[in-house]
Amino acid sequence: APEEPATPAPAPAEASERPAQSAPPPRRFTPVTPAKRPEPAKPDRAKRGDDNRRQSGKLTVTRALADDDSARARSLAALKRAREKERRAHYQGGAQQREKQVRDVVVPESITVQELANRMAEKGADLVKALFKMGTAVTLNQPIDQDTAELLVEEFGHRIQRVSEADIEIGMEGEADAPETLKSRPPVVTIMGHVDHGKTSLLDALRGTDVVAGESGGITQHIGAYQVKTKGGDTITFLDTPGHEAFSEMRARGANVTDIVILVVAADDGLMPQTIEAINHTKAAGVPMIVAINKVDKPEANPQRVRERLLEHEVVVEDMGGEVQDVEVSALKKTGLDELIEKILLQAELMELTANPDRAAEGNVIEAQLDKGRGAVATVLVRRGTLKVGDTFVIGAESGKVRALVNDKGQQVKIAGPSTPVEVLGLSGVPLAGDQLTVVENEARAREVAAYRQEQATRKRTTAAPTSFEHMFSALNTTVIEYPVVVKGDVQGSVEAIVSSLNRISTDEIKVRILHSGVGAITESDVTLAAASRAPLIGFNVRPNAKARQLAEREKISLRYYDVIYDLLEEVRGEMAGQLAPERIETIVGRAEVLQVFPAGKKDKAAGLLVLDGIIRKGLSARLTRDDVIVSRTHIASLRRFKDDVSEVRAGMECGAVLQDTNDIKPGDTLELFEVEERARTL
Repeated sequence: APEEPATPAPAPAEASERPAQSAPPPRRFTPVTPAKRPEPAKPDRAKRGDDNRRQSGKLTVTRALADDDSARARSLAALKRAREKERRAHYQGGAQQREKQVRDVVVPESITVQELANRMAEKGADLVKALFKMGTAVTLNQPIDQDTAELLVEEFGHRIQRVSEADIEIGMEGEADAPETLKSRPPVVTIMGHVDHGKTSLLDALRGTDVVAGESGGITQHIGAYQVKTKGGDTITFLDTPGHEAFSEMRARGANVTDIVILVVAADDGLMPQTIEAINHTKAAGVPMIVAINKVDKPEANPQRVRERLLEHEVVVEDMGGEVQDVEVSALKKTGLDELIEKILLQAELMELTANPDRAAEGNVIEAQLDKGRGAVATVLVRRGTLKVGDTFVIGAESGKVRALVNDKGQQVKIAGPSTPVEVLGLSGVPLAGDQLTVVENEARAREVAAYRQEQATRKRTTAAPTSFEHMFSALNTTVIEYPVVVKGDVQGSVEAIVSSLNRISTDEIKVRILHSGVGAITESDVTLAAASRAPLIGFNVRPNAKARQLAEREKISLRYYDVIYDLLEEVRGEMAGQLAPERIETIVGRAEVLQVFPAGKKDKAAGLLVLDGIIRKGLSARLTRDDVIVSRTHIASLRRFKDDVSEVRAGMECGAVLQDTNDIKPGDTLELFEVEERARTL
């Protein structure tokens, strides 16, 4: 039997129920204004916030740990956004209330965009945008000219102050001190004289300490600066200058910073070239002089002869009616020292030496070096003011901040007053001896002045041009031999003197080429530089480190060590002379006149000669001249007299000679015979 469908079964029941219901009464539709329904009440946000699970489908730490009734915590990002919004609104509101500050902006001839922005107190990006609108695309570190900078300054509502590059130096000299601010200061005394006349021994006797033992060959290699306290409590600053003539520049600097010069002359030796040189330096500096006649304890000493010799150079001592004080001393026996100190103090009292200690310090570099452990170190003599630890300064083309001050006894001090020598630590580089130290207000000012001076020095080197046609043609002469060399020394003054002395050795045929000169130990970079030109590497009182020594051995670079400048100069002079061709010296040995010419063999010609003076020898070099013009250079190939071969013919005799490689001989020509000797060149 067929299956019945499941769905139609209840249909008859529904149909039976519908007739049982009563029908609704008919509706009558009349136009009625519909009543305004009240809007459904919005759910309370606080209550909505209670259901954290409905707000977010994520399971957070807050939801997991909190109860259903706890409030939802704001995320960290939302809090940051809110704080940022409040801060922005606060600053924008404050900017509207606060007036913009108008600044006076100092603009040099060239300035970077970033530096200009810093001086205007504006954002660098804003300046870049403004320049872009003007049609100029630059970066923050690119320089712009003064006119463009003026447009930017005016665009941002500031006032411009134009300055030239030279204006950077304004204020570096310092103002003159008022008379009421000046106070007495110790005298600065420089000891000068010839080598081995006892300058260092005299200073040793005055100091009461032994500094002579460390000297090489009796020469003080560095300018030493010391302070001595006398028995009466007075202080004297002494400068000891080297005695070698090559250090004349250092000695000149010593005279420029000094108040009094003590000229040391040995009583047994008299005046020497360096003594005369020291006298000239002292006169040029306009400094009073005291003559110390040393070594009077020797039997051969003759102080009176020294006084008479000084008259030749316009130095008249008091005993001979002049104004120059003189003292007979013996540094070895320590006699006459008290009288010398007394005369120094008397001279200082007459000069009324004063300085203002209550101002920014100024001083001069006596010596500078590169110390391996301490970096660049300069010995500075304070001229006026007081130098303190922490001061910012400019020293030549270098800048820095005083990290430490070390006095002549090796002790660290906090301050250094006028006429005080101290070692200054904290320099950016090694300055030149004689450079001036000036304390400035801040590091930015120091860097600005140092950068300007470095730029000026670079410009001076690069723009140096030949000053005459002779210099120009000399520069173009490619036949000049160059002797390259790398020089390293322990102090700046020694390096300068070595370089100056080497340059003076140069001649028209060979010249010294200084590849590099510097202060400090010999490094690998020095060896690499020397290896590139196969140049010797000279170390003056310095040595290479282990790696540099190994590299020099591998590259086969000659390392030369010296502690006396005499030896250095002599050795370099000898090597330079060895690179030159030997010197040819001609000696005329005879002259002869050609009387007649006749054939000799198939091609050669023989000359009948009359020997006028000297001798003619077979094999000698000869010049054949006609009307005082050289026709040929030749040799005597054969020499005959009456058909006999002879080795030489003397004056007044006739002979026949065949000249090598020449047949251009005519009667009346003159034959000049000479010998050539080759000698090694010397410089």
